[in-house]
Amino acid sequence: MAILKFSASAVAAQIAHARACKTFLPNWNGPVDRPALILIVGNGVHLRSNGIDGTTTRIVTTEQADPSFAFADGMNPFRDTDWMAQRRMSFRDLTGQFYTDILDDVQVLIDRGQGAIRLATDGHSIRVFVRRASDYLIGGTYEVPSGLGGTFRVILKDACDTFAIVQNCGNCEDFDAMQPYRVPLDALMEIDDRRVA
Repeated sequence: MAILKFSASAVAAQIAHARACKTFLPNWNGPVDRPALILIVGNGVHLRSNGIDGTTTRIVTTEQADPSFAFADGMNPFRDTDWMAQRRMSFRDLTGQFYTDILDDVQVLIDRGQGAIRLATDGHSIRVFVRRASDYLIGGTYEVPSGLGGTFRVILKDACDTFAIVQNCGNCEDFDAMQPYRVPLDALMEIDDRRVA
């Protein structure tokens, strides 16, 4: 899992552009009839409007970039010398366009005054990620997906902005005897959180 961080003002400009357009880039399933954000992984990593109005360049090259594109922190080829290494850490060799359905969720965060937008991606899905490591209580009890279709109850041992170290606790003896292990930070669920594992 990778956490991508974007400037909220740059993303807001892309949302405004998308909403001002009447025509949109098609996705793999065909024509699109509403505004959206597209995550581009290639020459850098950036979010852009899916709107077509003839005012913006569509391709980022080393000669010309649309300065309004919202580049992910550390993955801007015009500012970051190690952008390619950062991109590979997040996406390996995966490149392309990812059509998202996050526009409304991102707009809510912008309207609340968030200065940065964080997205969690595993290469197959893209989600708005709101929480930070400091939002979790070290020593607190949480649940994490078990990989067996259920959840494990765990104690949080440590956390950073992308992953957590947890220890099983309150499950059957065999599972509780496991050594502490690492899970994506966004996998931690409050005990009363009813997300599907």
